[in-house]
Amino acid sequence: MSEFERVTLIPPEGQKKILLHSCCAPCSAEVMEAMTTSGIDYTIFFYNPNIHPRQEYILRKEENIRFAEQHGVPFVDADYDTANWFQRAKGMEWEPERGIRCTMCFDMRFERTALYAHEHGFPVITSSLGISRWKNMAQINGCGERAAARYEGLTYWTFNWRKGGGASRMIEISKREQFYQQEYCGCVYSLRDTNAHRVAQGREEIRLGELYYGDQVGDA
Repeated sequence: MSEFERVTLIPPEGQKKILLHSCCAPCSAEVMEAMTTSGIDYTIFFYNPNIHPRQEYILRKEENIRFAEQHGVPFVDADYDTANWFQRAKGMEWEPERGIRCTMCFDMRFERTALYAHEHGFPVITSSLGISRWKNMAQINGCGERAAARYEGLTYWTFNWRKGGGASRMIEISKREQFYQQEYCGCVYSLRDTNAHRVAQGREEIRLGELYYGDQVGDA
Protein backbone atom coordinates (compact mmCIF):
# COMPACT_ATOMS: atom_id res chain seq x y z
CA MET A 1 0.00 0.00 0.00
CA SER A 2 1.42 3.38 -0.99
CA GLU A 3 1.54 6.12 1.63
CA PHE A 4 -1.35 8.06 0.16
CA GLU A 5 -3.55 5.26 -1.14
CA ARG A 6 -7.14 6.11 -0.33
CA VAL A 7 -9.18 3.89 1.93
CA THR A 8 -12.95 4.07 2.25
CA LEU A 9 -13.89 6.13 5.27
CA ILE A 10 -16.79 5.01 7.43
CA PRO A 11 -18.31 7.85 9.50
CA PRO A 12 -19.98 7.14 12.87
CA GLU A 13 -22.90 4.73 12.56
CA GLY A 14 -22.36 4.62 8.80
CA GLN A 15 -23.79 8.10 8.32
CA LYS A 16 -23.09 9.69 4.94
CA LYS A 17 -24.11 13.29 5.58
CA ILE A 18 -21.43 15.34 7.32
CA LEU A 19 -21.02 19.00 8.28
CA LEU A 20 -17.31 19.78 8.04
CA HIS A 21 -16.07 22.74 10.03
CA SER A 22 -13.21 24.18 8.00
CA CYS A 23 -10.53 26.50 9.33
CA CYS A 24 -8.78 27.05 5.99
CA ALA A 25 -8.17 25.52 2.57
CA PRO A 26 -4.75 23.93 3.30
CA CYS A 27 -6.11 22.02 6.30
CA SER A 28 -9.46 21.06 4.80
CA ALA A 29 -8.35 20.05 1.29
CA GLU A 30 -7.05 16.61 2.30
CA VAL A 31 -10.14 16.02 4.44
CA MET A 32 -12.35 17.04 1.53
CA GLU A 33 -10.61 14.78 -0.98
CA ALA A 34 -10.74 11.85 1.46
CA MET A 35 -14.48 12.34 2.00
CA THR A 36 -15.17 12.76 -1.70
CA THR A 37 -13.33 9.52 -2.52
CA SER A 38 -15.42 7.73 0.10
CA GLY A 39 -18.71 8.97 -1.38
CA ILE A 40 -19.60 11.06 1.67
CA ASP A 41 -22.13 13.85 1.22
CA TYR A 42 -20.59 16.76 3.07
CA THR A 43 -20.98 20.51 3.40
CA ILE A 44 -18.30 22.96 4.51
CA PHE A 45 -19.11 25.25 7.44
CA PHE A 46 -16.76 28.22 7.64
CA TYR A 47 -17.03 29.88 11.04
CA ASN A 48 -13.75 31.34 12.27
CA PRO A 49 -14.25 34.66 14.09
CA ASN A 50 -10.81 34.24 15.67
CA ILE A 51 -8.94 35.03 12.45
CA HIS A 52 -7.34 38.48 12.57
CA PRO A 53 -7.03 40.88 10.87
CA ARG A 54 -9.90 40.99 8.38
CA GLN A 55 -7.44 40.89 5.47
CA GLU A 56 -6.19 37.51 6.67
CA TYR A 57 -9.73 36.28 7.28
CA ILE A 58 -10.79 37.16 3.72
CA LEU A 59 -7.73 35.49 2.20
CA ARG A 60 -8.31 32.25 4.07
CA LYS A 61 -12.02 32.20 3.34
CA GLU A 62 -11.65 32.95 -0.37
CA GLU A 63 -9.10 30.15 -0.79
CA ASN A 64 -11.51 27.76 0.89
CA ILE A 65 -14.40 28.90 -1.32
CA ARG A 66 -12.26 28.50 -4.44
CA PHE A 67 -11.42 24.88 -3.61
CA ALA A 68 -15.00 24.06 -2.60
CA GLU A 69 -16.39 25.45 -5.86
CA GLN A 70 -13.75 23.52 -7.80
CA HIS A 71 -15.13 20.30 -6.29
CA GLY A 72 -18.81 21.28 -6.27
CA VAL A 73 -19.02 21.17 -2.48
CA PRO A 74 -21.64 23.34 -0.70
CA PHE A 75 -20.05 26.12 1.37
CA VAL A 76 -21.77 27.82 4.31
CA ASP A 77 -20.26 31.22 5.07
CA ALA A 78 -21.05 31.95 8.72
CA ASP A 79 -20.75 35.21 10.65
CA TYR A 80 -17.47 36.98 11.31
CA ASP A 81 -18.52 38.06 14.78
CA THR A 82 -15.12 39.13 16.07
CA ALA A 83 -16.57 41.23 18.92
CA ASN A 84 -18.08 38.07 20.39
CA TRP A 85 -14.75 36.25 20.09
CA PHE A 86 -12.77 39.04 21.77
CA GLN A 87 -15.32 39.18 24.58
CA ARG A 88 -14.92 35.48 25.24
CA ALA A 89 -11.12 35.76 25.05
CA LYS A 90 -11.03 38.53 27.65
CA GLY A 91 -8.56 37.70 30.42
CA MET A 92 -6.84 35.03 28.27
CA GLU A 93 -4.76 37.42 26.16
CA TRP A 94 -1.43 36.05 27.44
CA GLU A 95 -2.32 32.37 27.60
CA PRO A 96 -0.02 30.11 25.54
CA GLU A 97 -0.96 28.29 22.37
CA ARG A 98 -2.86 25.05 23.08
CA GLY A 99 -3.97 26.52 26.40
CA ILE A 100 -7.37 27.63 27.72
CA ARG A 101 -7.75 30.38 25.13
CA CYS A 102 -7.54 27.81 22.36
CA THR A 103 -10.06 25.62 24.17
CA MET A 104 -12.42 28.60 24.32
CA CYS A 105 -11.85 29.25 20.62
CA PHE A 106 -12.57 25.66 19.59
CA ASP A 107 -15.62 25.56 21.86
CA MET A 108 -17.01 28.71 20.29
CA ARG A 109 -16.54 27.53 16.72
CA PHE A 110 -17.87 24.04 17.36
CA GLU A 111 -20.89 25.32 19.29
CA ARG A 112 -21.97 27.26 16.21
CA THR A 113 -21.18 24.29 13.95
CA ALA A 114 -23.26 21.96 16.13
CA LEU A 115 -26.16 24.40 16.20
CA TYR A 116 -26.19 24.66 12.41
CA ALA A 117 -25.99 20.88 12.09
CA HIS A 118 -28.92 20.48 14.49
CA GLU A 119 -31.02 23.02 12.63
CA HIS A 120 -30.26 21.64 9.16
CA GLY A 121 -30.39 17.89 9.66
CA PHE A 122 -26.73 16.90 9.79
CA PRO A 123 -26.23 13.85 12.07
CA VAL A 124 -22.43 14.19 12.18
CA ILE A 125 -19.97 17.07 12.47
CA THR A 126 -16.19 17.04 12.24
CA SER A 127 -13.37 19.51 11.64
CA SER A 128 -10.20 19.94 9.62
CA LEU A 129 -8.48 21.58 12.61
CA GLY A 130 -6.99 18.31 13.86
CA ILE A 131 -4.96 17.58 10.73
CA SER A 132 -2.31 20.12 11.68
CA ARG A 133 0.56 18.71 13.73
CA TRP A 134 0.68 22.02 15.58
CA LYS A 135 -2.71 21.34 17.16
CA ASN A 136 -3.58 19.20 20.18
CA MET A 137 -5.93 16.60 18.75
CA ALA A 138 -7.27 15.52 22.13
CA GLN A 139 -8.11 19.14 22.90
CA ILE A 140 -9.93 19.57 19.59
CA ASN A 141 -11.84 16.30 19.88
CA GLY A 142 -12.91 17.12 23.42
CA CYS A 143 -14.33 20.46 22.28
CA GLY A 144 -16.10 18.83 19.35
CA GLU A 145 -17.66 16.10 21.44
CA ARG A 146 -18.78 18.62 24.05
CA ALA A 147 -20.50 20.74 21.40
CA ALA A 148 -22.23 17.78 19.76
CA ALA A 149 -23.46 16.46 23.12
CA ARG A 150 -25.80 19.44 23.37
CA TYR A 151 -28.08 17.94 20.73
CA GLU A 152 -29.67 14.52 20.72
CA GLY A 153 -28.65 12.44 17.73
CA LEU A 154 -25.61 14.58 16.85
CA THR A 155 -22.13 13.05 16.85
CA TYR A 156 -18.66 14.57 16.54
CA TRP A 157 -16.45 12.42 14.33
CA THR A 158 -13.03 12.12 16.00
CA PHE A 159 -11.26 10.65 12.98
CA ASN A 160 -7.47 11.14 12.93
CA TRP A 161 -6.98 12.97 9.63
CA ARG A 162 -3.21 12.93 10.07
CA LYS A 163 -2.84 9.16 9.80
CA GLY A 164 -2.00 7.33 6.60
CA GLY A 165 0.10 10.26 5.40
CA GLY A 166 -2.74 12.74 5.74
CA ALA A 167 -0.58 15.52 7.17
CA SER A 168 1.96 15.14 4.36
CA ARG A 169 -0.80 14.95 1.79
CA MET A 170 -2.13 18.24 3.14
CA ILE A 171 1.12 19.96 2.14
CA GLU A 172 1.21 18.17 -1.21
CA ILE A 173 -2.29 19.38 -2.13
CA SER A 174 -1.50 22.89 -0.90
CA LYS A 175 1.47 23.09 -3.24
CA ARG A 176 -0.53 21.63 -6.11
CA GLU A 177 -3.29 24.19 -5.62
CA GLN A 178 -0.91 27.01 -4.65
CA PHE A 179 -2.97 27.87 -1.60
CA TYR A 180 -2.28 30.98 0.43
CA GLN A 181 0.18 29.94 3.15
CA GLN A 182 -0.79 31.36 6.52
CA GLU A 183 2.11 31.59 8.93
CA TYR A 184 0.30 31.71 12.26
CA CYS A 185 -2.73 30.03 13.80
CA GLY A 186 -5.12 32.88 13.17
CA CYS A 187 -5.89 35.09 16.15
CA VAL A 188 -4.30 38.42 17.01
CA TYR A 189 -2.51 36.89 20.00
CA SER A 190 -1.06 34.11 17.87
CA LEU A 191 0.14 36.74 15.39
CA ARG A 192 1.70 38.77 18.22
CA ASP A 193 3.51 35.79 19.72
CA THR A 194 4.65 34.41 16.36
CA ASN A 195 6.10 37.78 15.37
CA ALA A 196 7.87 38.11 18.73
CA HIS A 197 9.43 34.67 18.20
CA ARG A 198 10.51 35.55 14.67
CA VAL A 199 12.09 38.84 15.74
CA ALA A 200 13.95 37.05 18.56
CA GLN A 201 15.41 34.74 15.90
CA GLY A 202 16.50 37.68 13.75
CA ARG A 203 13.72 37.18 11.20
CA GLU A 204 11.31 39.78 9.90
CA GLU A 205 7.69 39.88 11.02
CA ILE A 206 4.96 38.11 9.02
CA ARG A 207 3.88 39.93 5.87
CA LEU A 208 0.23 39.11 5.29
CA GLY A 209 -0.98 38.02 1.88
CA GLU A 210 2.42 37.42 0.28
CA LEU A 211 3.34 33.77 0.74
CA TYR A 212 1.76 30.95 -1.26
CA TYR A 213 2.48 27.23 -1.29
CA GLY A 214 4.59 26.26 -4.27
CA ASP A 215 6.47 29.56 -4.37
CA GLN A 216 10.22 29.14 -4.29
CA VAL A 217 10.54 31.19 -1.11
CA GLY A 218 7.69 29.29 0.52
CA ASP A 219 9.25 25.93 -0.31
CA ALA A 220 12.55 27.07 1.13
